[in-house]
Amino acid sequence: MTPEEAEAIGQDILARQPFSNALGVEIVSLTVGTCALRLPLEERHTQHLGMAHGGVVASLADMALAFAGGLLMGEGSVTQEFKINFLRPGKGEALVARSEVVGSGRNQAVVRADVLSVEGGAEKLCATAQGTIMRAAR
Repeated sequence: MTPEEAEAIGQDILARQPFSNALGVEIVSLTVGTCALRLPLEERHTQHLGMAHGGVVASLADMALAFAGGLLMGEGSVTQEFKINFLRPGKGEALVARSEVVGSGRNQAVVRADVLSVEGGAEKLCATAQGTIMRAAR
């Protein structure tokens, strides 16, 4: 699959995800096994202390895991499980999630992702996640 084909598939999938669209997630790059997503931070993404809500950070991580592993597992793949470690507050202009497959088999892929906050052009790691993307029953 070419990078252009991967990107087209990703954009099609993203267009069919009401939740991702409601958040405002954008695909920065997508290849088989890697993904970069961007979420411009808005007030609606924050919690009472003014930083990105943990659910927003976790959702972005999950999406990055699923896009990177999903192109390997095929249409209809889903997150089987994931774990996230929050390291610092997500704040600034945007959150960026970068993911890559670390291992895969016929029915599942293990993927890791980092979520970074972008503030004044500088990126700071705010969370790291690992998950399993599985081929859905057909």
